[in-house]
Amino acid sequence: MIFDFTTSISLHQLMLKTYFNELKVEAGCDEAGRGCLAGPVFAAAVILSRDFYHPLLNDSKQVTPEHRAELRIYIEANAIGYAVAKVDHEEIDRINILKASFKAMHLAIKKLKEKPEFLLIDGNRFTPYRRIPHLCVVQGDATFASIAAASILAKTYRDDYMIRLHKKFPQYGWNTNKAYATPCHRKAIEEFGLTPYHRRSFQCIPVPELEFDL
Repeated sequence: MIFDFTTSISLHQLMLKTYFNELKVEAGCDEAGRGCLAGPVFAAAVILSRDFYHPLLNDSKQVTPEHRAELRIYIEANAIGYAVAKVDHEEIDRINILKASFKAMHLAIKKLKEKPEFLLIDGNRFTPYRRIPHLCVVQGDATFASIAAASILAKTYRDDYMIRLHKKFPQYGWNTNKAYATPCHRKAIEEFGLTPYHRRSFQCIPVPELEFDL
């Protein structure tokens, strides 16, 4: 089942919903880095209490880096449970980015100490995890608090990872573009070639590869 809450009212006019099913333990799930040219895809799963609230909580793309850092601390301190997982660029190339995103979510769900009874998934599709029922929600990270919290964790963990990689390959600007296909990133690929962390299955500029010592 897929809900698209954008059809009736602007998402910005809605407060984040704290749950979908009142009687079940719910985990919100989201990913970060799906459209990047390099690096892993990260996913997070978060279980929140019914009264969880933070005035800044929203889709991570709508939150400043400073507020994302503040929210990450708050979520990790106040969530009932949370977990973050990643699938690296090599596996992304092997199985494709969609399957890798679902696998990262599965890994995050598996790491939760408390087993969820229901999953809220950001997006319009998902590979079921074991026998746990789920709901796909288009723009779910701007609709449900648990998905928004998962988007914050996935985004901040991945950003931190790409900033660490930036120290090895500063010419690509991963500290700012996080390996998305920005003009700066594509220009660097054209000039310096592909690193070992670039996703070969993506539409990177076809240039000779360079060897790097890891």
